[in-house]
Amino acid sequence: MRNVTKESITDVFMGYLGDDVNPRLREVMGSLVKHLHDFAREVNLTHEEWNTGIAFLERAGEISDAERHEFVLLSDVLGLSSLVDMLHSTPEGTSSSVLGPFHISGSPPLAVGGDMRKGFDAPVLLVEGTVKDTNGKPIPGATLDIWQTAPNGLYSSQDPDQDTYSFHGFQTVGADGRYAFTTVRPVEYTVPSDGPVGDILRACGRHPWRPSHLHYIAEADGFKPLVTEVFPEDDPYLDQDTVFGVRDDLVMSYQQMPAGSFPETGFDLSGHVEGDYLKVTFDLVLVAK
Repeated sequence: MRNVTKESITDVFMGYLGDDVNPRLREVMGSLVKHLHDFAREVNLTHEEWNTGIAFLERAGEISDAERHEFVLLSDVLGLSSLVDMLHSTPEGTSSSVLGPFHISGSPPLAVGGDMRKGFDAPVLLVEGTVKDTNGKPIPGATLDIWQTAPNGLYSSQDPDQDTYSFHGFQTVGADGRYAFTTVRPVEYTVPSDGPVGDILRACGRHPWRPSHLHYIAEADGFKPLVTEVFPEDDPYLDQDTVFGVRDDLVMSYQQMPAGSFPETGFDLSGHVEGDYLKVTFDLVLVAK
């Protein structure tokens, strides 16, 4: 069409789509472009602002690599990641939450009762629970991909002083559906703010802090995969998570356990924990496909 106007350009775009375009692609792209065009018209987007946006995207691409995913981080701080999670969560199961930009594949096997704390000098945290279905029955053979920050607030992919799979483990539960491991209490931390996403946060008067949490990816045959996080009820950033990941059912409590009460068997650290320690019990509920 020769006479494209600011009012007709959206319809013209839709007319350019081929007849054999996948229907879902047509729906998604059509809606995306409609909202994008409406946005530009609504704010009367200037050339300078458009150039700033293009430069932002280019910087996000330049800073991204196999260990840093700036576009995922952008999606997180804009609330898009959490919104997609909530759109596709099932009320009967444990709520999903953001994957985050620091997950790495290939975590080493972690036996039930295994230890992720290794040589880090921090109080022991015992974490256990059951992977079960919506009827409360254990799910034998379910797997958990588990990861968290070190006591310094960094994930292993951010910290050259940590091993690649520091504070990562892959656990397969037994017939009783029980998972268990020892680690240290995660700490609150800031998302990376040295790149373009950090610039957006500062420009909007926002902080980069996340409440401390444990990450899980739970999977089992016949069930929908669950990507989620678990947060402590006493964290100072629980009500102001910069990536909007907190849900009511993902909030748990750390129990202060007295010296001499650590389980005598079933853990790598059994017989080696003499002082006080912390304990978390949290069940994961998966929804059938």
